[in-house]
Amino acid sequence: MLELKGKRTQKDVGTVIGRTILEHALEHKVEWGFSCVRGTCARCRTFVAEGRDNLGEPTKAERDRLDPEEIEEGYRLGCQAVIVKEGRIVVVNSTYF
Repeated sequence: MLELKGKRTQKDVGTVIGRTILEHALEHKVEWGFSCVRGTCARCRTFVAEGRDNLGEPTKAERDRLDPEEIEEGYRLGCQAVIVKEGRIVVVNSTYF
């Protein structure tokens, strides 16, 4: 189960292993800020409130764009955060602007 908390919309959706948070948001029409899907703009910055262990490790793009403290606090890039196992995940779109 994935709980997506976008700018104006919140939805609980099923997860697909191997897909990103952003892909889930777009598929389920949850407004999620983004400009690219490569991890270069950081507009899809996402706070993972629950279920960090169900996501893959932060990518090089995330380590390049986010401060180490942000990653430690639970921030990821929605376009890079891939679901790797089943379990409850709660994420909040948390853009800088």
